Amino acid sequence: MLSPAISPPACPTPVEEIAAALDRIGPLHGLPIEDRLWLAAHGQEYAANTGDILFEEGAPAEHMIFILKGEIHVRRQHGGPMALFIGRTGQITGLLPFSRMKASGGQGFAISPVSALLIHKSLFPQMLQAIPSMAQRVVSTLIDRVREVTRIEQQAEKLTALGKLAGNLAHELNNPASAAQRAASSLVIELRANRQNRFKLVNLCLTEQQVQRVEAWEQKILSRPTQPDVQSATALIAHEEAIRTWLGALGCGEPWEVAPQLAEQGVTLADLDELRALLGPDETCVSLQFFARYLRSSRSAETLVHSTARIFDLISAVKAYSYMDRAPILEVDVPAGLDATVQMLQSRMTHVEIVRDYQPGLPTISAYGSELNQVWTALIENALDALGNQGQLRLACRLEAEMLLIEIWDTGPGIPAELQDRIFEPFFTTKAPGHGLGLGLDNAMRIVRKHSGHISVRSEPGSTCFRVRIPLEQLQAY
Repeated sequence: MLSPAISPPACPTPVEEIAAALDRIGPLHGLPIEDRLWLAAHGQEYAANTGDILFEEGAPAEHMIFILKGEIHVRRQHGGPMALFIGRTGQITGLLPFSRMKASGGQGFAISPVSALLIHKSLFPQMLQAIPSMAQRVVSTLIDRVREVTRIEQQAEKLTALGKLAGNLAHELNNPASAAQRAASSLVIELRANRQNRFKLVNLCLTEQQVQRVEAWEQKILSRPTQPDVQSATALIAHEEAIRTWLGALGCGEPWEVAPQLAEQGVTLADLDELRALLGPDETCVSLQFFARYLRSSRSAETLVHSTARIFDLISAVKAYSYMDRAPILEVDVPAGLDATVQMLQSRMTHVEIVRDYQPGLPTISAYGSELNQVWTALIENALDALGNQGQLRLACRLEAEMLLIEIWDTGPGIPAELQDRIFEPFFTTKAPGHGLGLGLDNAMRIVRKHSGHISVRSEPGSTCFRVRIPLEQLQAY
């Protein structure tokens, strides 16, 4: 069904000129003039302006469209605004003879002024009888169109998977990166503060004996565990307030900067009295201020080390997952690939219990490592979708005869029995519109078959298991 935005031109083009223009349609090259005249006489010429909607997604498909001039984009709105087809001058689109298409697969709109010749489907039998060669021409066009749409859909599925991977990785990197940034900022502040305070420390003019006893006191404090893990927050706050009161009574300036660090480190009032017995009031205040800043600086440095180590681990996981800088066929450690995939999807597993059941000493297999990781990604993502990101995910890997058996279990609601035979079909999906193209499991099956393996599913409420079997000897697979 055509949109009201397009209509026959005010001044129809002569049939002879339309027939000449049809010779520039790729699939019609070499078509005799009398056949092109038949198409021009029986078709209806239509025109549209830039931006006009030619047909809506889901509208009945009733016409074969010869694009005489201009460019048409067909986009699928419900699966995301992705271009399914770009029709340009010299191409055929719309409903074709022998096609099972019932409705438009996307919304078609004009990118530039469009002039087209339309043949209604009611004329298809008459057309094929009048122009016998149209059957072969139409079938070739159908094959090309299916191949192109499939390629675009597969590319979109890969881009969607890449987008999810990038989102998960960004989430995982954000936490340690933010922690490292905060720690570095805090470290700079403490170093600057102690630089300004260094003259006060020098002017204390402590004796050698006092220096040694202060060092011993600090070492005793540093050997204690920090307090938040061993006492309640309420007790910690009360202890911090007691230290602040003690510092205020001694005449220390800005005790609120010193008390929290001392309390966290487990400094007691008895410890403070011990230090006060060694030093005068001013010396005690300056020493405690310097010691508190040392504690903050040390913790900031430790946070930097831990955060950067976490970032390094994530980068290593990405390299292991994608097999960067590696040959396409190599010896693959499958359990390591499963773990790398879990690492990539860690942001979705906050409330998911991960259970690993890997047989010790499993051999490696010769395979396309990055492609196998696409299989694990598709299966684990489907399991997380079924779980709603909450439940148990079990990964198992063991030898079974001359095959490596990989099982991915989830405790989700299960796959209905009537759908289990269809889930590996291309473009079949049980997800809501816009949340999947139905190519993940199809792609996984193709990759497993490429490795001479087999993939199957067994599901019931509360227990779904995808089984992948891959032969240990892969020489015959390549």
